[in-house]
Amino acid sequence: MPRWNNWSGRLEDHPKAVRFIRTEEDAAASVISARDGQRSLRVAGAGHSHAPLVVGADEILDISAMAGVLSVDESRKQVWVGAGTPIYMLGPVLNQHGLALHNQGDIDRQFISGATATGTHGTGRSLMNLSSAVTALRLIDGEGNLRQLEQFELGDDFSAYPVHLGALGLVTAIQLQARDRFVLEEQTWEVEGVELAESLDEWVAENDRLEFFWYPSTDQAQIKTMKESSEPPVYPLASEGSRRALSFEVLPNDRPHRHTEMEFSVSASDGLACFLEVRQLLQKDFPDVVWPVEYRLLREDPIWMSNAFERDTVTISVHQDVRLDESEYYAACERIFRSFGGRPHWGKVNYFDGQDFEQAYPKWADWWAVRDRLDPDGVFLNEYLRSIRP
Repeated sequence: MPRWNNWSGRLEDHPKAVRFIRTEEDAAASVISARDGQRSLRVAGAGHSHAPLVVGADEILDISAMAGVLSVDESRKQVWVGAGTPIYMLGPVLNQHGLALHNQGDIDRQFISGATATGTHGTGRSLMNLSSAVTALRLIDGEGNLRQLEQFELGDDFSAYPVHLGALGLVTAIQLQARDRFVLEEQTWEVEGVELAESLDEWVAENDRLEFFWYPSTDQAQIKTMKESSEPPVYPLASEGSRRALSFEVLPNDRPHRHTEMEFSVSASDGLACFLEVRQLLQKDFPDVVWPVEYRLLREDPIWMSNAFERDTVTISVHQDVRLDESEYYAACERIFRSFGGRPHWGKVNYFDGQDFEQAYPKWADWWAVRDRLDPDGVFLNEYLRSIRP
């Protein structure tokens, strides 16, 4: 029997078939076959999602062969890439053309299609998430038609597409808006929890790219800032800490330890207050948790299903060893996040139902209307998506 599991091993499925897709023609035929056979299908990326977005369908399509940089327009700083391209492949190729992604997360193993589909982001109070760089998509809709959706043609309506959860169709290629390549200088230092609370607003005001990991067992935080530099890179590159290199070498880090993760986005004005409540919760009720709490910043964007839709944002992530039961801990954290109007990250653990999402996302019904128009037979809906639909 076919088997699929995500990166952490927590999510596992035994679909009727796992199909390896190499071309748009094969992708379209697979969708038509599924529609005619009344089967559901989902597309698997690198499996870094902690949410049940792939499991619970009849078939899983593997698009890892649809990878690579397809074309580069250096004058417009735009690049077409295959949907199955791992993010770590993009940096060196874009650099050869004098370009870079404007921002990316601290993990670069995801496929570009999965990362943009779920609103993956890095940190930067003036920087949007990775999905905001999407300017066009090629996808196979639920009836097997190949569509090319362009931002310049659709205008504001294009905001329905960049964060799509794999539910609008099978994305085969993505056009990204890049920028000139740049060097980042990273600095890290440790502070006590009291100093963190007192000085965070000042550090945020002084540094565009800032994040921290707070460790509950020690009440210490590792602060990280990254500033653009006109100085050349320094090699060999340190694993973390004080280092200076090209952006794609500094932004990601190796995260080998298997874990689960919950992340919520709250208004930037509520970020510190929300974190302090989470800190108090861990110190009081969950003293055995050793995994850190991560804090990042994100600029508002117009994307309908983005966690930063129309509000400057702080994201707060909690983690737990994949071998342990995180449910009680995460449920307690989610109660705090809900009290601050939090929106869950689409690729992380959450306990929202359809009504919760409708309250959190103003364009919820509009997005589903677009989705149902592209896929009227629900080919791209799995058990989870059906459970939260309006």
